[in-house]
Amino acid sequence: MKSVRSDDAPAPVGPYSQAIVCDGWVFASGQVPLDPARGKLVDGGIEAQTRRVLENLRAVLQAAGSGLDSVVRTTIYLTDLGDFKRVNAIYAEQFPNEPQPARSTVQVAALPLGAQIEIDCIARA
Repeated sequence: MKSVRSDDAPAPVGPYSQAIVCDGWVFASGQVPLDPARGKLVDGGIEAQTRRVLENLRAVLQAAGSGLDSVVRTTIYLTDLGDFKRVNAIYAEQFPNEPQPARSTVQVAALPLGAQIEIDCIARA
């Protein structure tokens, strides 16, 4: 197993790795919409937060020698499932090719630092 670290994504806010590479797979921890340069949540609502989360995931995957095109599974955590349609539109921009990753989307009571969205994923290394 190997821990992955990217300066282009936020540092973990707890005792965990941004991702782990194991047996040809990347297990990326959930990313929230923190701007890694500022260390603060991005402004602009769910659309901006979704874009930032996917940028953070992209950075972590790249540091692991992978990319969004190698993602096989995601989990999206939303504080409001009313945002589902807007999140889907942005998500589809980042995963335009068939087959898109398998996915679950769940509503949660709260996310770290007051985020509206968090996404984790599994990808081929």
